[in-house]
Parts: sequence; C-alpha cells; structure tokens
Amino acid sequence: MRLVGENVEMGVYPTRKALDMAREMELDLVEISPNADPPVCKITDYKKFLYEQKKREKLQKAKAVKVVVKEIRFGPQTDEHDYEFKKKHAIKFLEEGSKVKAFVFFKGRAIIYKDQGEILLLRLAQDLDDYGKPEGLPILMGKRMIITIQPKKKK
Repeated sequence: MRLVGENVEMGVYPTRKALDMAREMELDLVEISPNADPPVCKITDYKKFLYEQKKREKLQKAKAVKVVVKEIRFGPQTDEHDYEFKKKHAIKFLEEGSKVKAFVFFKGRAIIYKDQGEILLLRLAQDLDDYGKPEGLPILMGKRMIITIQPKKKK
C-alpha cells in the first residue's frame, strides 16, 4: 500500500509494516483511496480525520446552490389585469434567481378550455423571455397545465 501523510516517509510499504509504523506513533492507519493501485493510506488520528471530513462536507453543502421554485397559478380565463399582476411577480422571482412554475388549474368542466390555458402559458413564456427561458412546452398533468421557467444567468 502507498503511505502518505505528515511525519511519514512517503512510499509503498507492505500492510504489516504500515500497521507497525502506525502503532509506534500511537496513531491509526486510515485508508483514503481504496480503489487506487496500490491503495492509499495515511497515518493519522482517526477521530481527527472524521472531524475534518465532516467539516469539509458541511462547507461543500453550504456552497451548494439551492434551487427555489416559486409557483404562480392561473385559471383558463384569467383576466388581463390579473395576468399582468402575476407576470410582475414572475419577473420579480426570476430576478431573485428562483425558478418559476406557472400553471393553469382547470376546475370541473373547464378542461374543455385547455387550448386557452396553453395559449396563456406560451404568452407568459414569451413575455418573460428577457428574464428567463422555459424548460419545455406546457404539459398537461391531470387538471393542471404546467410550464417551468428558469432564470437567465447573470453576466
């Protein structure tokens, strides 16, 4: 196995010799990369190793981008004023960096107006073209017709 770490001469050692070296220093032999050829091990305090690993994972998790999805609901016969009001909200959400999930909800027999719902969502996608781009065409799922718009990358 390949041995790395502080206060250890790096190189390839037999497993028994590496274990004896770790015992002499009163530390643990920790396998870092088992898939390597030969496997890579490090002589270190195992509890300290785990603590540092958790700390690194926590830092990576904090740096990860969290995707927020905001929803906007329309009816098949949404009035012009309501449409403009909801469009302003969608613009605000996209400028914040959130995805916008716009949907038309069909109640009862209103499903016969699904073409109006599709036109409404396509119009919204076209109006929001400066702020975001749609991930696809409107899709009918049950009583909802959905379109998702993701924000454009800021330069």
